[in-house]
Amino acid sequence: MFTLLVLGSVLSVGLAAWAAERSLRRTRRQTRYGRYAPWVHPRGRLAAPLNWVTDSRLLRRLCERIPSMVFVSNVTDVVYVNYVVDAHRIAPLVPPGLELQRLGESGDQAMVTFLSYRHGHLGPALFGRWRRLLRSPLQSNWRIYVRHPRTGSLGVYFLSTAVDRTVHALGARMVVEGLPMHVLDRASVLVAQDDRINLLLAPGHGTAPDAEAHLVPLPEWPTDGPWRRAFPDYGRMLAYCVPQDRALSVQPWHGQVTRQEISLGIPLDSCTALSGPVVSAAASALVGNAEPFAFLVPRVRFFLESEERDPL
Repeated sequence: MFTLLVLGSVLSVGLAAWAAERSLRRTRRQTRYGRYAPWVHPRGRLAAPLNWVTDSRLLRRLCERIPSMVFVSNVTDVVYVNYVVDAHRIAPLVPPGLELQRLGESGDQAMVTFLSYRHGHLGPALFGRWRRLLRSPLQSNWRIYVRHPRTGSLGVYFLSTAVDRTVHALGARMVVEGLPMHVLDRASVLVAQDDRINLLLAPGHGTAPDAEAHLVPLPEWPTDGPWRRAFPDYGRMLAYCVPQDRALSVQPWHGQVTRQEISLGIPLDSCTALSGPVVSAAASALVGNAEPFAFLVPRVRFFLESEERDPL
């Protein structure tokens, strides 16, 4: 009798979870980019169950109840790869409720950036000095620049993000709104003794974005380049691209825009212009044949300060 009661309870819970999952999928539909884009782990025996976990709307709904906390990281070797593209190419990627930040004299240009960097013991600030025991994954963020028209808040919208540690990817994707975190099969940002930079983002069989770049530092900021389509000089480009200390995402089922408030405090004179080839199928799918331009920020003190919500 007891066994039948247990089986009945398990069956009831299973049916309720199945019904809740189906109901949530009607509102939280799959998208090409963002947090509800398809997620495939690149390797290992745990790939199949992890794919199921990260695709579950119900599990992510439950994780929304986990309170946010301040995260800290001593980031190094931040490589920004940027593109100026026609705004009409990027505008369809902006979720309803946000607007694309338009650039250029006629507002017909927009900017796409992917930046890759090595964390320095990423973890909750409350860990204090014990944070140094935590791993330092390599992360890459692929973003466009948006505005919340209701509040006027400016920020970035992440089309995709990726990290080379499964645990970090799983935690961020399930808990943090606006971070569509994937897993990289292999990744590296190597700065040689002659300051040459080799960047590799290899997705393997997973859904992380790819990139390979071989870059060298320039002696000074350039006076011309593909950024001139939207900015009068290199300093104006940096002043626009670098101080983007807010991430915005939309949850229409809650009628809200979520913003992660981030503190970086990067001085513009610490940015070193880079030159060299960049090859990326993921970038080409976004920007077509737009020409990349890159720069390096050697170190950043990263703070994820808070997660706030505004009415949509």
